[in-house]
Amino acid sequence: MLPSFIDTGALVAALADPNIWASLVTLTVLEIVLGIDNLLFISIVADRLPVEQRDKARKLGLTLAVITRLMLLASISWMMGLTKPLFSALGMTISWRDVILIVGGLFLIYKGTTEIHHHIEHTEEDSVATGRKATFGGVLVQIMILDIVFSLDSVITAVGMADHIWVMATAVIIAVGIMLLAAGPVSRFVNANPTVKMLALSFLLLIGMTLVADGLGYHVPKGFIYSAMGFSVAVEALNMLTRRRRRARRLAQETIDRQS
Repeated sequence: MLPSFIDTGALVAALADPNIWASLVTLTVLEIVLGIDNLLFISIVADRLPVEQRDKARKLGLTLAVITRLMLLASISWMMGLTKPLFSALGMTISWRDVILIVGGLFLIYKGTTEIHHHIEHTEEDSVATGRKATFGGVLVQIMILDIVFSLDSVITAVGMADHIWVMATAVIIAVGIMLLAAGPVSRFVNANPTVKMLALSFLLLIGMTLVADGLGYHVPKGFIYSAMGFSVAVEALNMLTRRRRRARRLAQETIDRQS
């Protein structure tokens, strides 16, 4: 039974409104798309942990993401205040939102660069031997920092597309729930394919540059970014298919050679 302070008539009317459902579906899809970069970051950073801690770090990181988004939604008036001018420099007006985006973008660029360097120069065994394996607390701190940046972008998009808080909150919860289910398979796939992992790290650099540019007032349409990412993924899929066929032909030839 619903609590007495909930207007059941208004709730039923809202649920019967097709515009509400269209808004929910659209917003959920957008939240999932906007959450891809967050999911990639969490998967890559969690991979630096011991195997038995990775799944826990991914799930806790995404749980923190949904909590951050819901907290921001609950304080929309404060959050929208972050877009008010803070100071002016070099002919540009800077707000707290811009500062957060710039700092987050620079952090993402730094993290993407160091991870690429580590991926090229070191193996997992090297990290264990030199004691450079990441700590669980350190990984969570990194995830929380980027959660704030990605959540800010996600919530501002939600506010611009829906009029009801509960619609935004529902879309966020559904999107993060789907990402929780996908986190394990995505992480295993990325880490099992070195070229895919390098592509994912390149995406992090691209997103970091986009955040910095956005914070400096040079807005890059998200459609361009995700179109470029989609094209890159399609090319990599063709490369993987080509490698798989070459491997199958080589194995078949080796089998024929052994039989002869």
